[in-house]
Amino acid sequence: MSAILERIRRQALLRPQRLLLAEGGDERVLRAAERLVRERLAEVGVVGEVAAIREAARRAGAQLTGVRLVDAQDARAIERTATALAAARGERLDPAARARYAADPLFQAAALVRAGEADVLIAGAVRTTADVLRAALWLIGLEAGSRLVTSFFLMVLRGAAGEERVFVFADCAVVPDPTVEQLADIGVLAAEHYQRLTGAVAHTAFLSFSTRGSAEHARVEKVRAACRLAREKRPDLHFDGEMQLDAAIVPSVGARKAADSVVAGHANVLVFPDLDSGNIGYKLVERLAGASAIGPILMGLDRQANDLSRGCSADDIVGVATIACALAAARTAGHA
Repeated sequence: MSAILERIRRQALLRPQRLLLAEGGDERVLRAAERLVRERLAEVGVVGEVAAIREAARRAGAQLTGVRLVDAQDARAIERTATALAAARGERLDPAARARYAADPLFQAAALVRAGEADVLIAGAVRTTADVLRAALWLIGLEAGSRLVTSFFLMVLRGAAGEERVFVFADCAVVPDPTVEQLADIGVLAAEHYQRLTGAVAHTAFLSFSTRGSAEHARVEKVRAACRLAREKRPDLHFDGEMQLDAAIVPSVGARKAADSVVAGHANVLVFPDLDSGNIGYKLVERLAGASAIGPILMGLDRQANDLSRGCSADDIVGVATIACALAAARTAGHA
């Protein structure tokens, strides 16, 4: 196991979180639940129709010993979720819609997190990103001071000699075309999350096709303005941009193009200007460079909730859940 993933595992093990998996009929989810419990990475609950969960576990060959089964058909669970939806959405949800969502395991899981009866929600193996975000935004809500939900991928690359490089890429999954203010917030959140997970100093580059004025365009100015705003928000963190990718991560290029920068050539947090470049960028590095890409991990919510790729494996679910639990543990420790 890589050094960073072992560190994150230790963080999760040190303060186990109450994790809810909201897609109990999926075999991958149940194999992941079994492993998370066996390795003591979390206290795991699975939400769904209990008979369907047991049948899926039988097909998957997954043991549910130690896994809490949360019955989505239980009248009390439905009523609790309906009450939470009424409090959160009011008259914006008509009675029929509220009843439909109240019977949905995803929204039931989010309601339990809202009530403080669970710490982390994971879904998306079956459900769409839009569904997961809707449940999280409606019932968990934004963290104090946060103005958006965004995401990052943890990217782990290994060199020929076995050396490890760890990056955070943001945003690769949620915000299609961020404004200046949103891009600045993405940079701040990504830097904070890098430091929580790695214990190392974040060096954050706002990426562009220009470095320090080598080109002029409205899109370049947007990135520059976002970097300026991020510095104003968090003068204690290291931000630079606009910056081309090679200037951000290659020391010799960074020294030539931005000699006075503490970020250039040493960036470990890469902020992409839009979702096109972010999504393409992480997949290029994953597929062509053989990097491990773990995520997307959501940022900006009041409690930890995470989306999965619908093509995920059980191992992917364990990886995302472990990071989510480590971040929730760090937040709990910070509030202690």
